[in-house]
Formats: sequence, structure tokens, C-alpha cells
Amino acid sequence: MFGHIVMIFTQMQQGHMDNLKNIGFALAKVTTEQFAIIAENFKNGSEIKLHINFRFAADNKQKVVAVFNSFVFETEEKQFLIIEAGCHFAIAPDSWEKMYDKELNKLVVPKGFLQHMGMLTVGTNRGILHAKTENTNFNQFHIPTVNVAELIKNDSVFEFKK
Repeated sequence: MFGHIVMIFTQMQQGHMDNLKNIGFALAKVTTEQFAIIAENFKNGSEIKLHINFRFAADNKQKVVAVFNSFVFETEEKQFLIIEAGCHFAIAPDSWEKMYDKELNKLVVPKGFLQHMGMLTVGTNRGILHAKTENTNFNQFHIPTVNVAELIKNDSVFEFKK
């Protein structure tokens, strides 16, 4: 359904995830969730602040984990550039089963895998920002390198409705 499944090898270090050594996945879809330039809020010469956020979602029926990453640029506490991208990853059925608890109807995605998907999403977001701002004055604003491991510190647990 989503094409070729890629194998990634990560070391998991938490709880029952210790025996999970590789997770098969493929990038199935990229979305631009938000994009806005609010030119009147940009103050040239003012300090620029950058806010970063991650959020996650999972679909038990399609076996997809989505990572959403946003960046908000602001000057003088006013947002002038907003971008949020989503990367939707199809998880190989055998990998999904290793992370899924049927009795509790929940999925536990290891932090190492979330960090890897987060890194891919940041890079995707960086490319979208460039494409959206190309040939504008706002193309001077770049997403810096991000240590995703400092931002994503825990496994994510998704509880599904029965």
C-alpha cells in the first residue's frame, strides 16, 4: 500500500522495548499543516526568537505513526513566520505488532525511533520552508540544526478506542 518498507536499526533502552532492535517503516506521506508569513509583524533589527514543537499521532487501522513538527519565528513577541509539517510513516506489520499491546489496545513507540522520525521531519520541514519562501525576503530565515534527542525524551503511548 505504501511502497517499499525500509529497515532501521535502533537500540531501545526502556522497559519491555529492550528486545525490539529494528523497526521496518516507510515514509508514506508528507503534509504541510500550517504555513504563514505575517510580514507586518517582522521588525528588522530586532532579536529573532524561534520556538519548536513536536506532536505525534498514530492510526491503528492503517498502521501509521505521524510526526508533526512546527517552527514559529517571532520578533518582539509577535509571530512573523509559522510552519508546521507532518511526516506520516507506514510501519511494517511485524514491527507494529512488536510495539502493540492487544490486551490494552495501545501502541508504545520507543523514543529512539521517535527521535529518528523527528529528525526526518525536521529536515522535511526545512525543505518546505525553503520552497515556500524562495524568492521572498523571508528566505533568509532558516531552521537550524536541532538535537532531537534533547526534545524527544520519552516513548510515546497511544491508546486506541475499542
